[in-house]
Amino acid sequence: MNRRAVRRAVTSYVLLGPSLIGVGCFLLLPIVVVAWLSLHSWNLLGPMRFVGLENWRSVLGDREFGHSLLVTLALTAIVVPVQTVLGFAVAAPLARRRGGSALRVVFALPWMCAPVAVGVVWQWMFAPTGGALDAVLRRRIEWLSDPALALPSVAAVSIWANFGYVALFFVAGIRAIPHEILDAGELDGATGWRRIRWLMLPLLRPTMFFVLVTGALTAFQTFDTVYALTKGGPGDRTDVVAMRMFSEAFDAARPGRAAVMAIVVFAVMFAITVVQHRYFRSRTTYEF
Repeated sequence: MNRRAVRRAVTSYVLLGPSLIGVGCFLLLPIVVVAWLSLHSWNLLGPMRFVGLENWRSVLGDREFGHSLLVTLALTAIVVPVQTVLGFAVAAPLARRRGGSALRVVFALPWMCAPVAVGVVWQWMFAPTGGALDAVLRRRIEWLSDPALALPSVAAVSIWANFGYVALFFVAGIRAIPHEILDAGELDGATGWRRIRWLMLPLLRPTMFFVLVTGALTAFQTFDTVYALTKGGPGDRTDVVAMRMFSEAFDAARPGRAAVMAIVVFAVMFAITVVQHRYFRSRTTYEF
């Protein structure tokens, strides 16, 4: 029995080897490199110089970085709830529709497109001169230049690109709900909004948890769309934290400070995930 157990363990680790190598090289090693880089000063050309916690003190006391975190949190607070609601609103009729594969592909197409390409297209849509939106509205609106409209405009593009992806998961979740449960609820008077509130949403909590966690992580790492649309402007109204890290690492040639920012962002995203997990842990059932 011991030999058999050892043989099975060795076989398992051999089969897991390629995946473990990938995780080590592309996940664990970069984390170690970022942590090591946060303790050094480097201008991308000359030799590195160990500075200890100097980068940490500089970043944690930087008001511009704090502002970028707030902008990113505001963007996440706009994008995640709206794209989740829209995704569910689209998924509910799609799940009941036979032969809706073509529609699901149409809704998922924006998510499959490159974010920079999406940003370029929407930059033309938002253009105050010759832009499609202003032509339809027949008035000139500075969508990307107005400080009050820039962040909502970026959020709208992110929502448009991602809500179809969210809808696919809700379609799968709705179709996994046994028809017997929904039929029994309908006999008890659970129709319309009651059917959604008291039957579908509680049974969709595993899907909801996944959608909210991945949506928050994706929104917090938004870079391509902002870079293509506003490059952080006007002023610093769309200066999300990913833009701030890019600017520190390559424009200012201070990758040590950018590494500290990356670690702080990781800590914030980890905290958001933990809060969501604790909320859903006692409210989720994975078996019907």
